[in-house]
Amino acid sequence: MPPPTVPRPATALAWETLLPLGDGPAPLRDRLERAIRDAVQTGVLPAGSALPPSRLLAETLGVSRWVVTETYGQLVAEGFLEAAVGSGTRVPAHAPQVPDAASTARTHTPLRGEYRRPAFDLGPGIPDLRHAPRARWAAAVRHALDTLPDAELMVVDPHGHPLARTAVADYLTRSRRAVASPGDVVVTHGATDGMAAIVAGLRASGHRSILVEDPGWGRLREVAASAGLTPVPVPVDDRGIDVERLVAASDRTGARAALITPAHQFPLGAALSSGRREAIVRWARDVDGVLIEDDYDAEFRYDRRPIAALQGLAPERVALVGSLSKSMAQAFGLGWAVIPEGLRSRVPLADRARPSVLDQVALAGFIGSGDLERHLRAARTRFKRRRGALLAAFERELPDLPLTGIAAGMHAMLELPEGVASRDVRHAASALDVAVSDLARYRATAGRPGALDALVIGYGNLSDALVDEAVARLAAAIRSVPARRGA
Repeated sequence: MPPPTVPRPATALAWETLLPLGDGPAPLRDRLERAIRDAVQTGVLPAGSALPPSRLLAETLGVSRWVVTETYGQLVAEGFLEAAVGSGTRVPAHAPQVPDAASTARTHTPLRGEYRRPAFDLGPGIPDLRHAPRARWAAAVRHALDTLPDAELMVVDPHGHPLARTAVADYLTRSRRAVASPGDVVVTHGATDGMAAIVAGLRASGHRSILVEDPGWGRLREVAASAGLTPVPVPVDDRGIDVERLVAASDRTGARAALITPAHQFPLGAALSSGRREAIVRWARDVDGVLIEDDYDAEFRYDRRPIAALQGLAPERVALVGSLSKSMAQAFGLGWAVIPEGLRSRVPLADRARPSVLDQVALAGFIGSGDLERHLRAARTRFKRRRGALLAAFERELPDLPLTGIAAGMHAMLELPEGVASRDVRHAASALDVAVSDLARYRATAGRPGALDALVIGYGNLSDALVDEAVARLAAAIRSVPARRGA
């Protein structure tokens, strides 16, 4: 008599796993991502275990479902989790885990970024970290320490140190043609911090919704939603946000605020056309509205001079937000928002933690000495050269696939062959040690019929020496993925 068949155990469910989000200024999405990474790496979420559906986890944690789906999407894109239709999101069988013998590992929460990034980094949104201006910034901090009067070793202004506000105003007036006096500048921890202060002010002044680009950078949508504003998606095309559809969405929802990236739309890579720039300003004036201009990488234009900030057309209607995150590195933790007095009187800024006075004075010295502009000139040269090498590599490896986006920033978009799913390409690329993101991650409306399936290719943090190999590996991943029938 044959031995009885031992039933295969079902996939372990990890739906009741405690994922402590903690407190602090970091966005919920970052805290959830860190908690999941920690749980996987320490074995709290074992290899092969299934995570709860996004709706259930959102209810359990008391967060929006968007926070969960965005976190899952990011971790799946990196290969840290895996997802399949009908079987949910789970920890891969090969998930890296700390040995059980390491008794202290379960209490260690790794800092975001401690995990190893793939060797061939085509992820967008990261500058060239090898060339962060460490020495010049250290000199600026040292000079601030040596010269700052004792009485100023404390916060003297809730909107920022006068030296930093003056330096930023001068720089933006000169480089971005913004209309900015030192009194209009608020020094922030970065674009997310500036956005948080502005949307809290919008909510306090009666706004209930905000128009956002679709697709667009999800982090700022999350910040708006956390402040109590409902994001209203507006489509984007090769001329930037569709202003006619923005006006229609405003009429339908009553939204009188909009978040836009006019200099270089993320992720489609378009610049807002001149006609649409005028039209969106006209809309803001007609409805007594507010525009938030995310100026995240406007310094990097390679085929011509960078386009001027939209804020210069209507400073009474536009809050200009920027930071050092894309020009230098996120670790510097400094940014700014330009909000003229007439706009601040209608959008009161929320109280917030302030950057250190020492860092603000260092920023003033870094700008005033010309070090920021020297760094930007060198970065533009590197990125222009790297973008050219990337285009040439794609032309050799995938001549039939269009790589789109204006000659600017640190990313481009690659349209995939018909029927080839970007999710499948991500998995195949991850197996070849290539990190890449896909367009679906940045959509505010998921699963739209006929939506373009594409990859968002970042080249900011990719070594020049690895461009050809990175593209060759990605091309191999794309060729390895069969087209789906009926796609």
